[in-house]
Order: sequence, then C-alpha cells, then structure tokens
Amino acid sequence: MSTSLTVDGLVKEYPVGGGLFRKSREIVHAVSDVSLSVAGGTTFGLVGESGCGKSSLGRTVAKLQSSTAGTIRLDDADITRVHGARLRGLRRRIQFVFQDPYASLNPRKSVRDTLAEPLAIHGLHRRSHSARVLELLEMVGLNPAHADRYPHEFSGGQRQRIGIARALAVEPEVIVLDEPVSALDVSVQAGVLNLLDDLQRDLGLTYLFIAHDLSVVRHLSDRVGVMYLGRLIEEAPVDLLYERPMHPYTQALLSAIPVPDPRIERARERIVLTGDVPSPVSPPSGCRFRTRCWKATDLCAAEVPGLIDRGDGHRVACHYPAERNVV
Repeated sequence: MSTSLTVDGLVKEYPVGGGLFRKSREIVHAVSDVSLSVAGGTTFGLVGESGCGKSSLGRTVAKLQSSTAGTIRLDDADITRVHGARLRGLRRRIQFVFQDPYASLNPRKSVRDTLAEPLAIHGLHRRSHSARVLELLEMVGLNPAHADRYPHEFSGGQRQRIGIARALAVEPEVIVLDEPVSALDVSVQAGVLNLLDDLQRDLGLTYLFIAHDLSVVRHLSDRVGVMYLGRLIEEAPVDLLYERPMHPYTQALLSAIPVPDPRIERARERIVLTGDVPSPVSPPSGCRFRTRCWKATDLCAAEVPGLIDRGDGHRVACHYPAERNVV
C-alpha cells in the first residue's frame, strides 16, 4: 500500500545578517503556513517563480532541514521532530532528488560506490551490494556495465538517472524531486519524466514534484499547487487548474506558456505582471500578491485570504477568485 504525505501549517524561517557577537533581527519568511496532502502513489506538483519557497518546503518535508512550525506526516506517523537514530530510519522512507545531478554526486566516487553507500549505511542487501547496484542501474535505464565509471563520464540526463537510482537504493515510499529536469535539454527531460512515471507505477511511489515550468508539471502530476512568496495560493486537480485557473497569479503564469500553433499564440491573451516580487524578509500585509495584482483593494491589504475550497477540490487563496481561460 502506498504512503501518503500530509503537511499541515508548515513554517520555515531563516535568520539573515548579524555577526559574530550580534544576532540578526531580520527573518526570511521562506514558507508561511503551508498545508497540502499527497495521496499515496500519486504526484503533487508544486510550482512558482524562483524564490517563492518551494525548494525550502521540499527540503523541510524531506527532513534535510528543520521546520519552524507545523507538522509533517507519512500516513499517520508524525515525523516533524524526528532526530538522531530515528531520523536515520526515516531516511529509508523519504528520499530527495536534487536539481543539479553533478553537484549532488561525489566526483571521486564511481557509480558503483555511490549507489552502494546508502545500502551500507542502512544495512541493506549486505550479501549482494554489487547485484543490487546493477539492478538499480537497470531500473533507471543505464547500462550496468558502466558501474565503475565516474560522474564526469556521463551526460546530464544520465547523471540525473544516477541520482534517482541513489534515492531508490533504500527502497523509499516518498520521493521529493526538486526541479529534477530543469537543467536538462527538452528531449532529455521527456525521458526522465517517463522514467519517473514508470517507477511510480511499478513501485507505488509518492512524489512531491517541485518545478517552475508549468508545462513540465502537467505531464506528471495528479494535483498541482501554486506558491507565491512562501504561501500556497491555489491548488487543484491538474486538469482543473490548467483549464479553469481562479487566482490571478496562476492565470498570469499559465498565459506565459507558449502555444505551438502560431495563429492561436498570436490571438491568445497574455497577462504581464508589473513590479518586482517583494522581499521575503518584509512581505506585504494581507495578500502577498496584491502589489502586482490588478484586482487588489483595501481588503487585500488588510486581510490574508484563506485557502478556501471553491468546489471539486479546487482551493484558492484570493478575495476575488474568478475563472479565466488563458491557455
């Protein structure tokens, strides 16, 4: 049975500045009261501009860093405050795939040693490390005969497959994927996305898939959430969000996706946002998107909009939500 992931009221803040004898009073509000649920065996796509907090959320969920507040659960198990030996055991259940495959691999270790390391740490397949390594390479579409090669001898797409194989080594239930194809060519992206789809189907994996490219997220996700400046501002089943977006920010993001047909592309609406993304150190009061929103009123400055279900599991955090076809 596949494992579900539930995040409730998650907050992650970082102190900035300061010095050796002086504590900083400034705080980066990277993740602010985010709640989401990923059903077992499904993919939740998390999208947003650079700096919106999606990677911080992913790293916090995967326990690569501690949370400031909120809870994280795998099925009914609260993993929020797990430390020490229990945290090592948790690593088997939830794994992380990084954006830059080359930076996440040790250039001095062969692929064989890279994949055998987590097996040794967790005491898995003690009598058959070599056989398991070859099996993992086959699972991700790589030639087992290349197990003794080093990272620099592989292409970017192949290195990302090695990163995925390393995550699979400990037989996890949940994988957080932080922009796993953003550094790859389009043709290579398709192969990696198809691999992730096949692995999910074969192994019953649960994915939190983080990306800034809405067109990439659509092909893999069951539900999609949109983040802006640390907050989740819209969430819905994938087709509903793309066909009937209700938050102005989501509408602007979708309108920026190019359409292959030149006639449709010339005729379609394009929403251009004005101004810059505010600083996460001092985010705007009320709705954080209001400084760039054409619908903003005094209410938007005074009150934070709740993430309210508008029907069919479509949650929107906006005082003036309205459907708008922009694709």
